[in-house]
Amino acid sequence: MSGNKSTPAGNTLLDALSCGEHCRFLMDCTPVVLESGEVLATSGNPMDHVYFPTRGYISLTVSADGNARLGIGLIGDEGMLGISLALGFDTSPLDATVLADTTALRMETGVFCHHLASSPGLVQVFNRYACVWISQLVRASSCNRFHPVEQRLARRLLMTQDRAHSDRFYVTQQVLAGVLGVRRPAVNEAASALQDRRLIRYSRGDMRIVDREGLEAIACSCYAAENAIYSCTMMQQ
Repeated sequence: MSGNKSTPAGNTLLDALSCGEHCRFLMDCTPVVLESGEVLATSGNPMDHVYFPTRGYISLTVSADGNARLGIGLIGDEGMLGISLALGFDTSPLDATVLADTTALRMETGVFCHHLASSPGLVQVFNRYACVWISQLVRASSCNRFHPVEQRLARRLLMTQDRAHSDRFYVTQQVLAGVLGVRRPAVNEAASALQDRRLIRYSRGDMRIVDREGLEAIACSCYAAENAIYSCTMMQQ
């Protein structure tokens, strides 16, 4: 795939590269369509490819005893799957699953590592993103431990809307229960509370954000903090 800086990749991380790096990097990327439910990485196993979403989103989860899953993060067109390679780890620390039909740019891990070895500019950009990614993981563990379900649900919905670039998307209670680490009745109760406040409309997996400002007021402080960290870190020159 060829490209230049005048033709954005559709991924904020890649579009932060300098003109020459942007062009060279995109030449080794392949556009792919990822289906909802597709597993892209499993914890402890090597990754064959890295992914840069251009539409849709990928969920990062951690499993306990190979059974229950807890949501740790969400990757959309602001980031990438496989940043651990930039930190020197060739295995995935988390499970990664596509949650919505997604388009992405894919690159073989060996090729990605070659680009990192030959370009200090690339290393700088991806190291900044690695700092953001680590910060998000740490904050997620604190959020899941200390914040009420309703606040965490509001945060998750805002994160999903940001990556879907739409006020309407599909997400089931089963998925929400899994990523929030609670039972479905708890999700139903929290979603009903948000709906009663006319912040969302939700039926049979069809989610619509009605009042974003109101939802931001309900969400835990982690949402604003994560956005601030991303903006501050990725805007560095």
